[in-house]
Amino acid sequence: MKSVFYLLDTAPYSSEKAFGALNAAAVSLNGMNVTLGLYGDGVYLAAAGQDSRKLGVPNLADILYAYGELKVIVHEPSLVERDLLGETLIETLELTDEEDFFEAIEGSDCLILL
Repeated sequence: MKSVFYLLDTAPYSSEKAFGALNAAAVSLNGMNVTLGLYGDGVYLAAAGQDSRKLGVPNLADILYAYGELKVIVHEPSLVERDLLGETLIETLELTDEEDFFEAIEGSDCLILL
């Protein structure tokens, strides 16, 4: 397997799913092309300036900065649906339209939904 696509479709702090997806993607970076796709409520992870201290959990956006080699694509229609397109987003992300997002999934050797 040469490439893997992790799909995150839940809000980053609503469960451990986002934390698990980010860590699994980071571990997979060794020798593989890894893409993390933010879709649906997962696009909330794209917002810059997150502060998770009151929740008592790690700041998941910091993980994105720590692993700069992790390709992160954001489903732009999901941003629009949640009125986040005008917000400041993490600069290392790539916005994609519907077609490009699903082409990235189809082009990967493996799709992982956590």
